[in-house]
Amino acid sequence: ANRQNKKKRKNMVRHNNEIPHQHFHKKWHQTKRGPLKVKTWFHQPAQKKQRRLKRALKAKAIAPRPLQRLRPAVMCPTQRYSSKMRLGRGFTLEELKEAGIAPAFAKTVGIAVDHRRVNKCQESLDRNVDRLKAYKEKLILFPRKGNKTKTGDSSAEARAAVDAVVSTGTIAPLSKPQEEVEFMDISDELVDFSAYATLRTTRNELKLKGIRVKMAKEAEEAKK
Repeated sequence: ANRQNKKKRKNMVRHNNEIPHQHFHKKWHQTKRGPLKVKTWFHQPAQKKQRRLKRALKAKAIAPRPLQRLRPAVMCPTQRYSSKMRLGRGFTLEELKEAGIAPAFAKTVGIAVDHRRVNKCQESLDRNVDRLKAYKEKLILFPRKGNKTKTGDSSAEARAAVDAVVSTGTIAPLSKPQEEVEFMDISDELVDFSAYATLRTTRNELKLKGIRVKMAKEAEEAKK
């Protein structure tokens, strides 16, 4: 009995882990309850190719209008990824206002608009306003109906230059900045400096600020 228990213990999972539940005896074709509805994804490579071909056909059909829209440059959420930049969902109403573009007009010229996003710093606002202004300078507007041009439409020469262009890639992709490494001499102050102790002291002073002000006020009233 002890030997059998030892063999069972050897086959069990080590440490405090979940006992595995492998279900490898499913009958795909026919069972007592009928055929099992097992979904497969064997056509995934073919679907990927089909989506790519559809994107190419759509880009060719709407040319010279770009397939994708202009997106803002935003910082990733959470403290872990907050130093990384990526393309966001759409430009804020404040960014469009600073760039002199109406939200309704922006949607018609390939600019993504997100009315829910809010600018929380001047840097992000300036960065995306510059993107909008650069896009606005390069923008070539075609007449909506035939050759009946209106105010704001581009010239015939500018339209003819991009008439056969098919755009499928990202508009104004983000370029990775190449930051130079700065070298400096390590002074005695840097060696003695402790970031953890400084933050802890500052946090403690901020926490006790109200109590200390109250105690000082009570001490002055007691002297009177």
